Amino acid sequence: MHSLHDLTIKKLHEGLLKKEYTALEVAQKFFEYIDSKDREINAYLSLAKDEAYRQAERVDLKIAGDEPVGMLAGAPLAIKDNLLVSGQPMTCASKILEDYRAPYDATVIRKLKGVDAVFLGKTNMDEFAMGSSTETSAFKLTRNPHDLERVPGGSSGGSAAAVSAHMALGALGTDTGGSIRQPASLCGVVGLKPTYGAVSRYGATAMASSLDQIGPFAKTVEDVAILFQAIAGRDQFDATSADPEGGYGNTLFNPELEDIKNLTIGLPEEYFTAGADSEVVKAVEGAIEKIKSLRINFKTIKLPHTKYALSCYYIIMPAEVSANLARFDGIRYGRKDGHAKADNLLDLYKKNRSDGFGQEVKRRIILGTYVLSSGYYDAYYAKAQKVRALIKKDFDEAFKEVDVILTPVSPTTAFKLGEKTADPLTMYLSDIFTIPVNMAGLPAISIPVRGREGLPVGFQLIGKHWREKDILGIGQYYEKISA
Repeated sequence: MHSLHDLTIKKLHEGLLKKEYTALEVAQKFFEYIDSKDREINAYLSLAKDEAYRQAERVDLKIAGDEPVGMLAGAPLAIKDNLLVSGQPMTCASKILEDYRAPYDATVIRKLKGVDAVFLGKTNMDEFAMGSSTETSAFKLTRNPHDLERVPGGSSGGSAAAVSAHMALGALGTDTGGSIRQPASLCGVVGLKPTYGAVSRYGATAMASSLDQIGPFAKTVEDVAILFQAIAGRDQFDATSADPEGGYGNTLFNPELEDIKNLTIGLPEEYFTAGADSEVVKAVEGAIEKIKSLRINFKTIKLPHTKYALSCYYIIMPAEVSANLARFDGIRYGRKDGHAKADNLLDLYKKNRSDGFGQEVKRRIILGTYVLSSGYYDAYYAKAQKVRALIKKDFDEAFKEVDVILTPVSPTTAFKLGEKTADPLTMYLSDIFTIPVNMAGLPAISIPVRGREGLPVGFQLIGKHWREKDILGIGQYYEKISA
């Protein structure tokens, strides 16, 4: 069997078909490695060994009976702990959901079960996906596999760390302002934030509903494409989900080089002039030079309203957080231990929410409630939505001239644990290059810059709506020339 360090989803599939090993053996090997490795990384909040072994055995029976199996059959995956997997814990890394178990499967989980993927367990995250370092989790401190004194990024830090540390072949996360791409960049793996609506959000715990999107992590762009193909598509349970004209097709796996060469890549001035560390810019420029060797056209573009994206995001996102988290009241969802101590209904709400939510979640609920309150709605929320429309218009104008946009993902490499926790504004700046994509609902991918010593750096490819195949195609060719 391949070493876990060399294994990819594609290689696993080939080995299973050749009967070099069984899916059960693969699952067992992953759990053995998790038992030894995760003590120092803390990527997982809970493991699902029994169910994973049952899933793996079903795959082995199919292969033994010469039944056809898909690319993801037997693939060991990690799932961010804000996605529902029936019967498993779903805590959102918050004390308020400490004892909650999922009553049904999220649509993405149902789809992955349908192609016989194996779920190893649920991964750590920033509480309710609010954070950029996975340090706001109520339960664990996840560490970056490349340097245990540094953060893995967030909020999907557990998923990124699990893939980076070879404790899963792929993973699911959610991305509201960069929560897939930023940890992918900091951990040196590939992370895709699909077009808003390309993947159903049914069964994902809502943070900011107009921004949230589920997406995959993997070691290679090709593996991410395989995962994306499995989870994408319209869903009757999510009215915001849709299919593009003609569907996604198999071009994800076999991009034609001539098609790629016909694309023009835009480099926005605003992303390279200030804000990023020199080592990040240098690494991203190295990736640009490699892509230029494919004889792809590059063009400098402007995205003038980019500078307002962060400010707008921290008005719109908390407003939606305030509305979405109102349900955690200790009656429908939340802690039940406050019931005996409460004198009345209001007291019950106060006790449950004060004890159950962490500081960052409280901060965002308070901020969101404020900007939605009478007298402030027009001054803040309505104005932010208008600027959001201008940010989207910038991208629309840019995409008249170019097909794909290339930028850094994070302004820095992974920072030290505790370095930014005392200053929320400094932490918020970690997502300065990723937030505009969510505001415009576009697809974007973080790809590691190969062949570089030290801490990982990722570059970001942003595509037109529903054109995941463009960014996945360029990404696959970049990997080929970087191998």
